[in-house]
Amino acid sequence: MSFLEILLIIVSSAGLLHGVLFAFYLCFFKKKKTFTNLLLGLILVFMAFRIGKSVMMNFGDDLEPIFIFAGLAFLLLIGPLLRWYVLGMTHPGFKLPKNHLIELIPFCLIFFSSFFITKQWYESNNKEAIVLFASVLIFIYLHFAFYIFISWRALKNVKKNYQKETQTKSQKAIFDWLSLLIIGLVIIWLSYFLNILDDEVPYIIGPIVYSLAIYFLSYKAFQLKATEIDGDAFKENDNAILFNKISKIIIDDKLYLESDLPLSKLSKLIGQSTQKTSSVINQYAKRNFNDFINYYRIQDAKKLLSNIGSEKFTISSIAFDTGFSSLSSFNSAFKKFEGTTPSMYRKST
Repeated sequence: MSFLEILLIIVSSAGLLHGVLFAFYLCFFKKKKTFTNLLLGLILVFMAFRIGKSVMMNFGDDLEPIFIFAGLAFLLLIGPLLRWYVLGMTHPGFKLPKNHLIELIPFCLIFFSSFFITKQWYESNNKEAIVLFASVLIFIYLHFAFYIFISWRALKNVKKNYQKETQTKSQKAIFDWLSLLIIGLVIIWLSYFLNILDDEVPYIIGPIVYSLAIYFLSYKAFQLKATEIDGDAFKENDNAILFNKISKIIIDDKLYLESDLPLSKLSKLIGQSTQKTSSVINQYAKRNFNDFINYYRIQDAKKLLSNIGSEKFTISSIAFDTGFSSLSSFNSAFKKFEGTTPSMYRKST
């Protein structure tokens, strides 16, 4: 065995071991045991079985057909687990409906069929064996690709209901983490699928890509604290309801156009203390009260400045019409949000 082969075994095996240890940590040793962490742990374990089969095929001789087909079958588990994991991470109090277990039928059929495939039949190279193996292989990889796609769609559908400006820190972390996880699985899928289409792509590339992906994903999971949060981050708590109430008053009723709008007045309108109102705005708008109000004033000002029919209005009149009490405060706020002055903005439109 050459030095390169030994190095490839070490790299791919290290990734496998890392993934399995991470899975065991999530399932057995982590203090906060959640259903989503269990699902992620199972994804890692079953992916390790699949990658382990690749390592044995590449460096081992006379691998029994049961290991080949069983290893491939685990991909039929990873797809449904990924979809359930995405649902669990984006829906509060997610519980797996029993009818979802139907999605495991393809895995059961392929896995238990592998026990009846003999080595003699598998190595016979007859047309029946080749067609069956090719059909199973294509089905498994298309099945995995389908689940990656619908998991991405599920994430996208949830994400569109949460504007970037109003996402909490935990919600943003979940969106970032799930996006990275799906991208990582797409890259792993591509590395194997390209090997099927083109023999020039070495088979060992799959395990190596997996190893690199699992190191990166485990690092991001801890950095984003993805194992500490789940779908409960999307519970509509009192603060979210309160912010929606604030937004309705400020935006829908155009309260921001009032030049004398102190925090105390808004707090009185919603029946909360100034501290509570300020805290909720900071949490969901990611801005302090003054910037939150000025942002919407500037949006109105931009429309007026770019409107040909409003050229007869001076910048000062536009400033006062959009709720600013002075020209200097308007200029400062405009430059803060747009990076230019109102007069320069008017000339550029």
